[in-house]
Amino acid sequence: MRVGVPKEIKPGEHRVGLPPTAVREYVARGHQVLVETTAGLGAGYSDETYMRAGATIAPDAAAVFAGSDMIVKVKEPQKVEWERLEPRHILFTYLHLAPDPAQTEGLIASGCAAIAYETVTDAKGGLPLLAPMSEVAGRIAVFSAAETLLKHNGGMGLLLCGVPGVPPARVAVLGGGVVGMNAARMAMGLNAEVVVLERSIPRMRELDDIFMGRVLTRYSTLDAIEEEILKADVVIGAVLTAGAAAPKLIKRGDLARMKPGSVLVDVSIDQGGCFETSHPTTHAEPTYTVDGVVHYCVANMPGAAPRTSSEALVHATLPFGLALADHGLEALAKDKHLAKGLNVLTGELTHPAVAEALGKPFVDPYGAWA
Repeated sequence: MRVGVPKEIKPGEHRVGLPPTAVREYVARGHQVLVETTAGLGAGYSDETYMRAGATIAPDAAAVFAGSDMIVKVKEPQKVEWERLEPRHILFTYLHLAPDPAQTEGLIASGCAAIAYETVTDAKGGLPLLAPMSEVAGRIAVFSAAETLLKHNGGMGLLLCGVPGVPPARVAVLGGGVVGMNAARMAMGLNAEVVVLERSIPRMRELDDIFMGRVLTRYSTLDAIEEEILKADVVIGAVLTAGAAAPKLIKRGDLARMKPGSVLVDVSIDQGGCFETSHPTTHAEPTYTVDGVVHYCVANMPGAAPRTSSEALVHATLPFGLALADHGLEALAKDKHLAKGLNVLTGELTHPAVAEALGKPFVDPYGAWA
């Protein structure tokens, strides 16, 4: 198969869909890989490195799309990219369609097969292609929160870790999944006072064991959320329903009662955000303030660490990408977990949560949801 890797064009995005090590794996399986010139520079990979791995360098994105059967990216396609997609294309990338009707309509109109990293599952019910970026985002969320708390960045002027005689910040993490666990780990490591709000009792027991009781866990009721956000200096939103829009756990009316200069970090922003006042921001302009509360809502947090993120991501995506290159869409018939990654096929939505969020009909061409 002809596999194409265009340069990411979303603002602040420096990751790349396939590092040179992954290109070599595709080439060793007999596939051709076409990489847009300078696609890997943001992550530290030169065109020469790609050529040594067996790739052909294309002069621009148009040549990549025209010369490829499968497009491997990191972030969701932008308008100029979805307009280049055709029915012959397989698109393999993060999509996050539930809060993005424009992209959804663009993919439907293209007729392509669009497979979303974030809805591929595994035998344990996990999201293996979302997990590595969730690990990165959870850790970056704490570093970003610590920086945002500083006075010159709009925060209350509080040092996250405190100093002897002065208590550290209190960090409330909404959700105990991969993002939440990694955020709690980083915050605890920086000596912050940490509470994780979660609805799975087995998961809370697991977190209690992992952190040896050093992180407080609370069952996530409306009362518990209200109590904790009023006490918190930092709130990290880390909730996820696969394919669906994130639930709004903090309302506009809550902000006036929170601490002035406190910080909200919305890691769920790619799925629409879990705070009512969230809207996507960029690494160049990461924050804004509503009712005295600073919001950090960067939509591609792992893009700040493109070398780490690109390598971590491809370690998870490579087996699935190779299966698609080897077998085309037949790979979906062979693997129901990969089939759950299919969001759009020949102009129809194929993931139930995405369809429900957008109020559109849903089809199940590979029996993934039977």
